[in-house]
Amino acid sequence: MERGSFGTKIGVVLATAGSAVGLGNIWRFPYITGEDGGAAFIVVYLVAVAVLGIPGMVAEFVVGRHGAANAPRAYSLVGGKAWSIVGYMGVLTSVIILGFYSVVAGWCVQYLFASLLGQLNGDAAYVKNYFQQFSTDPIKPLLWTIVFIILTHLVVVRGVRRGIEKVSNVLMPVLFVLLLLIVVASCMLPDAGKGVVFLFKPDFSKVTHSVMFDALGQAFFSLSLGTACLCTYASYFSRQTNLLKSAGQIAAIDTIIAILAGLMIFPAALSVGINPDSGPSLIFITLPNVFQQAFPPVLGYFVGVLFYVLLALAALTSTISQHEIGTAMFFEQMHISRRKGALIETVLAIVIGILCSLSCGAVDLEIAGMSVLSFCDFLTSNILLPLGSFFTCILVGWVAPQKLVRDEVTNWGTTSRALYKVWLLLVRYVSPVSIALVFLHQLNII
Repeated sequence: MERGSFGTKIGVVLATAGSAVGLGNIWRFPYITGEDGGAAFIVVYLVAVAVLGIPGMVAEFVVGRHGAANAPRAYSLVGGKAWSIVGYMGVLTSVIILGFYSVVAGWCVQYLFASLLGQLNGDAAYVKNYFQQFSTDPIKPLLWTIVFIILTHLVVVRGVRRGIEKVSNVLMPVLFVLLLLIVVASCMLPDAGKGVVFLFKPDFSKVTHSVMFDALGQAFFSLSLGTACLCTYASYFSRQTNLLKSAGQIAAIDTIIAILAGLMIFPAALSVGINPDSGPSLIFITLPNVFQQAFPPVLGYFVGVLFYVLLALAALTSTISQHEIGTAMFFEQMHISRRKGALIETVLAIVIGILCSLSCGAVDLEIAGMSVLSFCDFLTSNILLPLGSFFTCILVGWVAPQKLVRDEVTNWGTTSRALYKVWLLLVRYVSPVSIALVFLHQLNII
């Protein structure tokens, strides 16, 4: 069975960066930055990307490119049959994430249409009530969830080069341009300088153990570590792809977009006196009111519309990558067509998405005292993702033949051996320990 592959170097970077860039950058990064003190958090986050993010990415790249197969088979080819469990865990994680992530993505699409129709105009209480009514509706969120999953399916079913790479080459530049437009508008507001200072003038007295763990966790989740996404995409890399360089470029793009998201939000919020620590409600409750207060009516309308277009595109770049993990596994392991493999992944995601959507208030659906959506988020973010990334570092750092690892990371001796030694030190010791600490912190053990 012939496998797909990326056609260009820029396609490799944009598609893989697209897998990392998503609501984690546009939504999660700003609200955590706001809660954790701004610039000081960003400094710690940059260190976390360097010591945890990039080494972890390269470790998954090694497994994927060497295996040149779906995640379970790639892990078994590198470490032996038992290690396929890590790949299967990544596939399970990805389909759960695709299901509940599409619910939130569907909310973004609803808000896009509401912005276009001017339905988000009102005070904070009105916007909060709008979100509560919509998210608990039994029909609308469910329909948007299914629509978003089907849209993702239509991209993935076309294959790596004609689907994923082609769409990523369009979506990522468009996303970046939209982000820049809103950043410029936000930074031109009166007193916008307060937001810039908040983001770029660190007060290290605000750095606590909790802030450090949050930064490690954000680096971990923002770069899609532990889902087998990077492993799957790396299976389509050519032998000429420089793994260290690609990981650095992807991490840089991901971080730049996250910081630009902060520049988009905080100058506008602080210009109208709204505190930056609004938390997870930032996108759907706080920001619509910020856009109304900060900008003149016509400009506020366009900024609001552009913002939700941006969110929808960011969500799509992530759901495409999550869908591809299961699609690749199903059609290769079951020896069926790619179209049938994608259909299986889509059906599973729709079932999970329906349960997650209904659990938000329309129906009383709970697991372990949480809504299905909250449980899926907790299970993947706090347990499956850290475990997948931890075991990948152990596999590549300690179990896999070191010649195999060295050849992959140095592109068969054509790149710096010194960088390889630094990377190996990080992936053997620093990354596993960091991941273990994040894991224990997320479970409130430390």
